[in-house]
Order: sequence, then structure tokens, then C-alpha cells
Amino acid sequence: MTAPSVPRTAAAPGVSLAEANIATFRRAIEEGWSRGDAAVINELFAPDFVEHQAGIKPGRAGVIGASQALHAGFPDLRLTVEDVSATGDMVWARLRGTGTHEGPFQGAPATGRRIEITVIDVARIVDGRLVEHWGVADRLSLLQQIGFAPVVPR
Repeated sequence: MTAPSVPRTAAAPGVSLAEANIATFRRAIEEGWSRGDAAVINELFAPDFVEHQAGIKPGRAGVIGASQALHAGFPDLRLTVEDVSATGDMVWARLRGTGTHEGPFQGAPATGRRIEITVIDVARIVDGRLVEHWGVADRLSLLQQIGFAPVVPR
């Protein structure tokens, strides 16, 4: 029995596929999302990119729009990759998002409150570009932290 074929990406000589994909993912998060850099998103996300995360519109334009909306509400938004793993063309990560609510966000006026949330991301990367993404951000916690959703006592 032969091993299943694994798609190759644009990995430099001596760099494993997993290492190359993790580097691409980190750059997409640290430069694209955390800095809100649309040029990096356009560079690292394939033209036919498929987004599966609820609330984000399709394609690269949807990613850029979501990033801009987050930065409008949280201008100092930072996403930090806390844990990451890759196998073949898939990358799994746990991120920590932090920021200060200084602008309107999903109908909530600025509060000046700091937020910290967890995000779980899965991305498929082919030829050095994200082609597909599934994400789960702790949106309820974010809305509770800015006072826009009730906190249920424990």
C-alpha cells in the first residue's frame, strides 16, 4: 500500500511542507489580519479562496471586509498564534485575539474595554496560498466583554 499523495506547496529547499504552510499561515495572521493589510491578504489568499467561517462573506474580498470591520471596532487588534500544527496541505491553529473596543462593532458603540478571545482556525494551503478556511472565534465572549451580551452567572 502506498502513502496518499500530499499536495506540494512553494517550499524552499530543505523546508518541509508543514513548515512552509505554517510560515504562510503565520504571515497571513500576523501581517494580513493583525495589521489589517489587504495587500498581504491578496498575496497569500488564492483568487478562488473559499471561506467557511460564519459571518464572513465569500472570497478574498470577504476576508478583507471582515478584517476592516474588526479593525474599525478594535484598532489595536492583535491575533497571536498560540499553538499550530500542520499535516500535508492542512494547518490547525489556536489563536489569541486581543484589542481595545474603540469604535463601533456589530451595533455596539465604543466602550474602551479590552477584550481577549480564543480563535480556532483550520486552513488548507496549496502552492503557498490559502485556498480554504474554517474558523471559530469566541464571538459570544467578545460581545460579553464589551457589554453587548449578558454574562450568565456560573
